[in-house]
Amino acid sequence: MSDDDESFDLLACLARVREGDQAAARELVDHLYPLVIRIVRTRVPRRLTEEDLAQEVFMKVFSRLDQYQGAVPLTHWVSRIAVTTCIDALRAQKRRPEFRWADLSENEARVVEHAASPDTGLTAGDALAAREIIDRLLGQLKPTDQLVIRLLDLEQKSGAEISALTGWSTTLIKVRAFRARQKLRKLFETLERKERS
Repeated sequence: MSDDDESFDLLACLARVREGDQAAARELVDHLYPLVIRIVRTRVPRRLTEEDLAQEVFMKVFSRLDQYQGAVPLTHWVSRIAVTTCIDALRAQKRRPEFRWADLSENEARVVEHAASPDTGLTAGDALAAREIIDRLLGQLKPTDQLVIRLLDLEQKSGAEISALTGWSTTLIKVRAFRARQKLRKLFETLERKERS
């Protein structure tokens, strides 16, 4: 989605929204909704709150619309609000209890065992179980650590893209990624040790 989409006159719509036109506000939400919901779905592991979070993003967008001056594309500005809202939501969640070997399903336990060995022959079901394990392990990290791992490693975004979304410098992104990976590795090693004992 780009701000210069020919079928949607963004500048005219924004002007109408600022004048209090409710129909224009609905058009703006319709235009931005795919972007916002994609950001929410990729940042928050549980799908239960995605609509609430999307609504919260739009509430922030409309309450801050007078601050938007057009220096950056609207989609970048909205993306930053969406990412920040997701980080805030992750921080607000209660810290999950320690992840234990007993919490794993039989399929997930097999994936962890195979992940430690160099000869892995994982099936599609194993891949799904691996994804669940990753989500559980990521859930034990701080929200900023979760975000940097999801963006860099799971979504394969570049440092420049992450910087545009979060406002972090590329140096800060590298440092956070390094530290988050170390924490994730320790969590995984702890899980493996528990499996062996």
